[in-house]
Amino acid sequence: MTASDTVLVVQDGGLLQITLNRPDRLNAFTPDMHLALRAALEQAASSEVRAVLLTGAGRGFCAGQDLGGRDPRQGERRDLGETIGTFYNPLIRQLRGLAKPVICAVNGVAAGAGASVALACDIVLAAQSARFIQAFSKLGLVPDAGGSWSLPRLVGEARAKALALTAEPIDAETAAAWGLIWKALPDDALMTEATALARRLAEGPTLGLGLTKQAIQAAATQDMDAQLDLEQRLQRQAGYSDDYAEGVTAFLDKRPPAFKGR
Repeated sequence: MTASDTVLVVQDGGLLQITLNRPDRLNAFTPDMHLALRAALEQAASSEVRAVLLTGAGRGFCAGQDLGGRDPRQGERRDLGETIGTFYNPLIRQLRGLAKPVICAVNGVAAGAGASVALACDIVLAAQSARFIQAFSKLGLVPDAGGSWSLPRLVGEARAKALALTAEPIDAETAAAWGLIWKALPDDALMTEATALARRLAEGPTLGLGLTKQAIQAAATQDMDAQLDLEQRLQRQAGYSDDYAEGVTAFLDKRPPAFKGR
């Protein structure tokens, strides 16, 4: 399997669907797969793409890092910090920094860094059979790929610590009830609803949606005064956009808007 085979990319109009494609390994990450996914996200940054849908092939979304070839009995211990700095941190920054909506459809288990990658996306839908597992503690590791940042912000410190320390799986409905994800769906409805949502966002005012993403992400680390100033700057930018002009014109004309993402 080549690097390009490990991640499938299909563009349909303004929607780019990215599918992790190592189903025999529950889509666990390898270096080649990282590079292929990052290349797909570089494609997503182009102006022709206005929303991204990320999912996994087979019965799992992503089991985290592929541990094949990492048997500590076979040689020197590996510098995991280098792995994080080379592969996972750039990936999470790429997902968070993409100036357009990223929808994640979790079709099965999301474990370890696989769960962290899902939580780095903007809207997460999950099949009812999906499970989220903070598997790091089973290996004597700490949550990575942004997991230690996302968890307490989404579910609070008490639940974040319990999930990370016990590695207890939670199902999609619990994840939705706790605010870890947006919605749990019947398995056979997941991709239909996720695709419809992604397509609707791709046809929306995507410049403004990207600015909204930027504002909400910044709020986690700013005080109110700084956030008010950021809102002013972003609203100024949005107010000069063609999409804003089209939105107001369509409202006044009582017709559906035809946004262009600029």
